[in-house]
Amino acid sequence: MSVQPIGLVTLVVGLACLLLGARFGLFALAAASLLGAAAALFFGSGGQVQPAHLLLAFVVPSVLCRRRALAAALGELAFPRPGFFLAFATAFGMAGAILLPRIFAGATAINAIGTSEVGTAIMLTPLAPVGGNLTQTIYLVADLACFITAVGGGALRGGGVTLAKAMVAYAALNVLFALLDIGTYYTGTAALLDPVRNAQYTLHLDEVTSGMKRIAGSFTETASFSTATLGALGFTGTLWLHGRWPAATGPLAAASLVLIVLSTSSTGLVGGPLLVVLLYWTALRRIGRGRGSRVAALFAVGVPLIGVLVVATVALSPSASSTVVDYLDVLLFDKAMSQSGLERASWNAAALQNFFDTDGFGAGLGSVRASSFLVAVPANLGLPGAILFAAFFWQALARAGGDTDPETDLRVAARNGCLGLLLAASISGALVDLGLQFYLFAGLACTGRAWAAHRAPAFPNPPIRAAPLRESLA
Repeated sequence: MSVQPIGLVTLVVGLACLLLGARFGLFALAAASLLGAAAALFFGSGGQVQPAHLLLAFVVPSVLCRRRALAAALGELAFPRPGFFLAFATAFGMAGAILLPRIFAGATAINAIGTSEVGTAIMLTPLAPVGGNLTQTIYLVADLACFITAVGGGALRGGGVTLAKAMVAYAALNVLFALLDIGTYYTGTAALLDPVRNAQYTLHLDEVTSGMKRIAGSFTETASFSTATLGALGFTGTLWLHGRWPAATGPLAAASLVLIVLSTSSTGLVGGPLLVVLLYWTALRRIGRGRGSRVAALFAVGVPLIGVLVVATVALSPSASSTVVDYLDVLLFDKAMSQSGLERASWNAAALQNFFDTDGFGAGLGSVRASSFLVAVPANLGLPGAILFAAFFWQALARAGGDTDPETDLRVAARNGCLGLLLAASISGALVDLGLQFYLFAGLACTGRAWAAHRAPAFPNPPIRAAPLRESLA
């Protein structure tokens, strides 16, 4: 095992989490979740540990050492809380990663994750245990730990606001890394980012489309960057509509939207407009409930006007129309028919076949690579895993805005952040793992409701005070 410079920094920050407490740890974990192209530790067999997962080992005890946080985290695992379903999905995934590739060995051909009997190439191979069974199990366990830690941290006094501010910082750092990526590329100083780009993955950092640099930020490729940015846009955009820290959240939402457009990512170009529709619906619902801010009203009126203006400008200007059509042809239509697009389509087709060939039980967590989270879950975890994840999403996200307490705005924003990440994963996600940032958002979406439930008294009626002995004898 070898420790990288970014790993030494992570260890120092981890020790600081133990000394400085939960609030510092939540900020540190949110920031570390952006380092998708970094590796803190290398192992001789080719394995590696990302900084966020190493840091999680320090953040969990720094948060859950508080009684209130631990009680909320454990309460989150009770039925029918979201953590209950995520824990069962994790347990099923762990068992399936061991058993299913052996039970259904050779029954279907998979696009394997990690090393297999024929090497590391992405190609159809007979189902058998692969390296992804171990790594994806570790990631899913880390996701569960991150989720209950976020719920526990949010249960502390002012914890929900702290976690929300940590995710605002996440959005700000994501914009900063994107600007550094663009700036260092055009100035020939990209080597300055090597310390956070040392992972042994295939890095797509210098790709250009239609003369524009494909923005990767702190990730391995532009699709991963646009995924993280969609989550940041959903979160900061909702906070801005609700009037929360508008001086920060408004510019961050605008910058995230611009970067999605400039990223040249098909994931961003498909997901971006859908996320704007979600934000528009959020504004309308807030106005309809009589709690709309001036910003929400301007957004509700301005978005249709801007949309009509843009469409009219493009339609009436031949040069603008040609530019937009060419841009969309290169990024969406031509890419769909490219070798990469056809390969990804074949991954989904093979993954669906894996689901049916294993009688709906899946090939085992970490066995199958797909090109959509919606396909990856049933292909790896089967119908039981898909049902458990659906229950988790429903309990964590669908009811995030049902209350009227002061933290409702934060929960709705976190829900929209989750939906942005989930939308991107549904478009191009290859794995079951949604990333630690998703579960930080999900933990925030459950924070207020989880602590409200924890604060409820064990006995709804006040206990009856026993009469003094002399009164009973009178």
